[in-house]
Amino acid sequence: MGGKEMIATQEEMVKARVPMGSRDFCAHLLIPLNKCRLENYYLPWKCVDERHSYEKCEYEIFLERMHKMKAIREAVIDVISYAIIIIAPTDRECCLFRRYRSGLVCREKV
Repeated sequence: MGGKEMIATQEEMVKARVPMGSRDFCAHLLIPLNKCRLENYYLPWKCVDERHSYEKCEYEIFLERMHKMKAIREAVIDVISYAIIIIAPTDRECCLFRRYRSGLVCREKV
């Protein structure tokens, strides 16, 4: 995503038994976090630094995805709201239409 590269290799993730759903760009932080959790019996006040760095990495990836989705949505809206000139066959009057989700709406007479 966005020029990032995987730091943890596939072999490292398999060896550390990282779940398939967690094998993303933050897997290199999840491996030591899970190791620390196992060593400390999942005590909530242990491994705070590892957990914080892993959750921050996940949040940054989430923000990247949201920014990409926002750009895609804006591009689609630009295409949908593209102005079309339609000539009415009865009175030969041109009307500038805008396409909305509810349908075409005449915005101004040309």
